Amino acid sequence: MSTRKASLRAAVSYSVAPASPTLYQIETRILAASAAPPRHGAARRRLAPVPRREPLAHAETGDPRPAAGLVLLYPRAGAPHVLLTVRSGDLARHAGQVSLPGGVVEPGETVRDAALREAREEVGLDPAQVRVLGELSILPIAASGFVLHPVVAVTERELRLRPSDGEVSRVLHVPLADLRDPRNTRQGSYWRPGGPILAPYFAVQEERVWGATAMVLAELLAVLAGPTEDP
Repeated sequence: MSTRKASLRAAVSYSVAPASPTLYQIETRILAASAAPPRHGAARRRLAPVPRREPLAHAETGDPRPAAGLVLLYPRAGAPHVLLTVRSGDLARHAGQVSLPGGVVEPGETVRDAALREAREEVGLDPAQVRVLGELSILPIAASGFVLHPVVAVTERELRLRPSDGEVSRVLHVPLADLRDPRNTRQGSYWRPGGPILAPYFAVQEERVWGATAMVLAELLAVLAGPTEDP
């Protein structure tokens, strides 16, 4: 077996059975995971760029800046989906990348409040229509000095979204089954000062989902598969 095929197999070794869980099963597993210590670090590491930068501290306070991302699961065409966005190419940070709706936690906000507020600002999501279940593991983002708090929520309602032209160029309704399909987990690379970076990614709807977003989704898949991963 070639090295490339071996590394691809390693990258998707967390993959689970093709059948996607129902929203009820998703809710049950997320609630159980939120009440237990994190157990899915290995799943996230398999989607982490290599080499990874060390987390950066905020330049003014010396502390990482908290950010929140909304991991929203909902039915569409009879199957569970995850909401992602393609960031506007005009943004100063992470332009054109696929991400979760989210952003900086403002003073006085909880991470859950921030995730819902940002989703409303970016895609017009009505917070009253979603039910927050819990949070996944926090994730330091070295490139920006943030610490991401992924907030998981569900809704049984049909989404009626109004993307913000200044922040979002495209909304992606991604079937959970597409993320679970090992054929859609691939290996890429890019260059930055200091050398090449290997960047595993999910290939969905002609987009590459990589970096922090891919790592969060990898943990989500592991949580939904059950407590089988080591920390």
